[in-house]
Amino acid sequence: MSLSAALLVLAVATLGTYFARSSLILLLADRTLPVGVERALTNVGPAVLAALTINLAVGSDGLGSIELAEGASILVASVVTVWKRSLIWTFVAGMATLWILSALT
Repeated sequence: MSLSAALLVLAVATLGTYFARSSLILLLADRTLPVGVERALTNVGPAVLAALTINLAVGSDGLGSIELAEGASILVASVVTVWKRSLIWTFVAGMATLWILSALT
């Protein structure tokens, strides 16, 4: 593949990805969503974070592959989630725990 063909493929893929991601925002910008949809969308962030956390914990090697720092950070993040009910505080507490324990070990 020549350089110009590769750049063309890259440009088309970039534009396609941009329009696919922005289409709902652009189409629904001047409309209000139903209350049920807005309520459901507030759960998207925590659901994605939970999915990524479970993927980290289980991984391809099973539950035995999790390290102490990772397990402790998941536990701390879970406690902060129940206590604060804030995605930002959950992320900050979990990552701080992971970084501190990783630096110590």
